[in-house]
Amino acid sequence: MSRSFDASQAQTTLFDALVEARQTFGAKKPILEDQERNPLSYTDLIRASFALGRKIAAFTRPGERVGVMLPSSSAGVVTFFALHAFGRVPTMLNFTSGIRNLKAACELAGVKRVLTAHRFIEQGKLHDLIDALETLTTVTYLEEVRETVGLADKLYAAAAGAFPKRFAARTRPDDPGVILFTSGSFGAPRGVMLTQANLIANVRQIEAHIDLDPAWVMFNPLPIFHCFGLTGGVLLPILTGMKAFEYPSPLHIKQIPSLVKDSGASILLATDTFVNQYARSAEPGELSGLKFVVCGAEKVREETHNLIAERFGSVPLLEGYGATEASPVIAVNKPTDNRRGTVGGLLPGMEVKLEPVEGIPGGGRLYVRGPNVMAGYLRADGGIDAPAGGWHDTGDVVAIDDDQWVRILGRVKRFAKVGGEMVSLTAAEDLASSVWPDGRHAVVAVPDSKKGERLVLVTDRRDAEAAPLVSHAQSIGAPEIAVPRKIIRVPEIPVLGTGKTDYVALQRIVDADLRASRAA
Repeated sequence: MSRSFDASQAQTTLFDALVEARQTFGAKKPILEDQERNPLSYTDLIRASFALGRKIAAFTRPGERVGVMLPSSSAGVVTFFALHAFGRVPTMLNFTSGIRNLKAACELAGVKRVLTAHRFIEQGKLHDLIDALETLTTVTYLEEVRETVGLADKLYAAAAGAFPKRFAARTRPDDPGVILFTSGSFGAPRGVMLTQANLIANVRQIEAHIDLDPAWVMFNPLPIFHCFGLTGGVLLPILTGMKAFEYPSPLHIKQIPSLVKDSGASILLATDTFVNQYARSAEPGELSGLKFVVCGAEKVREETHNLIAERFGSVPLLEGYGATEASPVIAVNKPTDNRRGTVGGLLPGMEVKLEPVEGIPGGGRLYVRGPNVMAGYLRADGGIDAPAGGWHDTGDVVAIDDDQWVRILGRVKRFAKVGGEMVSLTAAEDLASSVWPDGRHAVVAVPDSKKGERLVLVTDRRDAEAAPLVSHAQSIGAPEIAVPRKIIRVPEIPVLGTGKTDYVALQRIVDADLRASRAA
């Protein structure tokens, strides 16, 4: 059941919140499972966290930022809470971001120890990453740590499981809860410090916004190095009594739909890209048992909404909106009030202000403030840059209705000035999606000596031409300056590990094509 939100609800620590959830929902309630199909109860999770945490504590120091490079799995969740049980700071490393970004993240956060697993490294063929990390950090494998767990450790974990608040490290709600790194869609990732209270506040805000049933199962294939996967896929279910089912990769398109059914999942977290693929590969009954699907991280296409509606009937596809800096959820649609074309209603406890953006009427640059907004960005000198006055600049241009429902108009970086007019690159992408709904499309702006800037469409449609785009723009009354005339066809659009379009890689593709054209 949803309930009213009070910011004081967040004034506890993550480990205490886990213990309180056990008291509320029952010590033996199965609360965590992964593809190994060995469900853990609250007590199992707490005991495992103490057993592992005690071992980790032997080679780390209180308050240390400890790197975690693990997939979404029971082991990943246990490791997260194990670090909290002993007052260490989980620093979630994005193993899809490449060697350079991974090393930069460790240097920025001061990570000297990375926890991972042999099985994960072998299956993911990530040996090059390990070689790179070992030049900066000590890499520790959980399998080797577990082999050292003896009778004394098990007795300790049993006692700590019975009296967790006596054994857990003393931390405060405003102490670090996690360090995450922004996805780097437009440049180098930034380190974000979220407090324990930030994370718990976001859980309580979502809980107050949407009716949740502790009998439900949350299926999470999104990575726990991404804030949506961590808060939405781990903390939200576990702290509200729902079972969290963790799956290690959203890329397993054929396996996930059947597992969604077999796990009895009620909610699926994903991105538009992945949901579209799951819906196409799923058998008719495999997704129809869901209560709803929640999509974040990228815009949901009309085609995906229609596909879910056609194939799985009454399963609502709820688009939401967030930012790592806001723990992450800022707004989300509701199963009972789901408005296509919006990213939903603002969560309770969120303050917003809009600053006008020249040339973009009907909206403004969004700033947010609330109990879920970060402590700040990591600085190279080890300090934290806190948001001025508590306000985080999202960089997004939005319109907000009178009842606080939000429509995204685009990112500030995702507008171009063509012939003196502001043009939304997102709107140009939408044009292409309307003409070729089964393709992936991305638009970037490049300098133009005559018009200031011009638009370039990169698409995986081999037959894409400008003429159908112009015709469609004319039929819907869209300005022709919003139509890309230059089209680059590629085998696939580059994406980040989170499913978002990788605009850094995309810009390199466009730049290389333009250089080749000039040289020809």
